[in-house]
Amino acid sequence: MANSPSGDSLTERIVRILETFSAERTVQTAAEIGRRAGLPSSTAHRQVDALVAAGLLERDDDARVRLGMRLWELALRGSEALRLRQAAMPFMERVQAAIREHTQLAVLEQDEALFLERLSSPDSGANITRIAGRLPLHASSSGLVLLAFGPTELQERVLAAPLSRVSAETITDAAALRRALAAVRRQGYVIAPGSIEAVSTGVAVPVRDGAGTVLAALSVVLPRDAPTAAALEELRAAAAGIRSALAADRR
Repeated sequence: MANSPSGDSLTERIVRILETFSAERTVQTAAEIGRRAGLPSSTAHRQVDALVAAGLLERDDDARVRLGMRLWELALRGSEALRLRQAAMPFMERVQAAIREHTQLAVLEQDEALFLERLSSPDSGANITRIAGRLPLHASSSGLVLLAFGPTELQERVLAAPLSRVSAETITDAAALRRALAAVRRQGYVIAPGSIEAVSTGVAVPVRDGAGTVLAALSVVLPRDAPTAAALEELRAAAAGIRSALAADRR
């Protein structure tokens, strides 16, 4: 890939452009994209035009830009995340129907918990999670599961970095986090009251493949003082069902 005068490659510039979009920022002008991506205006406009022509971005009647349907299409082709989500959905629906609270599926992505799916009822409690949204590994029940069963180098990297405070009860001490991760591995689940929001408790379990490798975290978000035993039982049964479904799909 050709480099710009600043030394960044075309691929790097495209990634920076795409990363300016978020769940809260779905539509932008080319000038706003350039500013957020740190690109000269002429470069941003030229690159945006090329991405629109390729269908990776779309432009509306007001010349504002959003992510294109072709980007979504390409992302789903042969996607392991899509396969996991499809296997998990029937079991997530059972959990959500039984518990009547937010039910979520998350995977590890670039040292964060990336949420592939969330099912909710109209009367479900507070929850900041969004599909395709991210949360820090140390600050959510799903993230703690993914971190606890993740590679040792990932754990050490997170433990060595500053642990940002998301709520008053987020674990921000490395020694305390190390103990919490050991408890998750020992118990096979996590119950995390108040780590994201003071009014909620996250309950999460690992989802494994046929070989026992942890692929994802399955969680529910309960009201702070709600009992957790029924939710934990439902999550464990669902995780076992997802594992069987993934194994069957491989045959």
